[in-house]
Amino acid sequence: MNEKQLIFKTIDFVKETLEGAEGGHDWFHIHRVYKNAQLIAKTEKADGLVVALGALLHDIADSKFYPDASGGDETIGPKMAAEFLLSLNVDSNVIEHIIHIIKNISFKSSLATKTNTFASIELDIIQDADRLDAIGAIGIARCFNYGGFKNRVIYDPEIPPNLNMTKEEYKKSNAPTINHFYEKLLLLKDKMNTKTGLRIAADRHLFMEKYLKQFFDEWNGKL
Repeated sequence: MNEKQLIFKTIDFVKETLEGAEGGHDWFHIHRVYKNAQLIAKTEKADGLVVALGALLHDIADSKFYPDASGGDETIGPKMAAEFLLSLNVDSNVIEHIIHIIKNISFKSSLATKTNTFASIELDIIQDADRLDAIGAIGIARCFNYGGFKNRVIYDPEIPPNLNMTKEEYKKSNAPTINHFYEKLLLLKDKMNTKTGLRIAADRHLFMEKYLKQFFDEWNGKL
């Protein structure tokens, strides 16, 4: 099976697996991240197959939708991706690389105390691509979609954002949706790994700042 066929097989697998998923973490999210990753990879020296497969499989089983005592089972996604890639006889080094990407891509992973850090340009690219989909117009839409999915209040002025959360606190948080802008979304621009990611993030960050100004003007009855 050549690389093109492998990517098509992976696309079919992801579409089938995520059928009926929450709107911010469905196939269309994966597709946007995949396209973002392809765009960023054009300006970086990276393994194209790892970028493609990593982007397509990065959210195959997001831990937040598999609740456990810790706030989400983080083992399911890597396991599901590994089993699928093994079924297609993908090279073991490629599989290992992609599993590392899935384990390290999330924002919450950056909140943990790391002992064995993993780094690669492919992770940098896919992480930027994923973070770009969390900000800007689509990021705002996804944020409120997930807040509605979890039945969270939109905003409560008596519940301030927690800017010093641990990974465990972040996973278990039920804070108002607006707080998520300050606890994550507005922080992503300065966490970009690549120049292309940072350039795109700057415009999307500005859009979110304008949105929040409008939101609070309306909330406070400002004409």
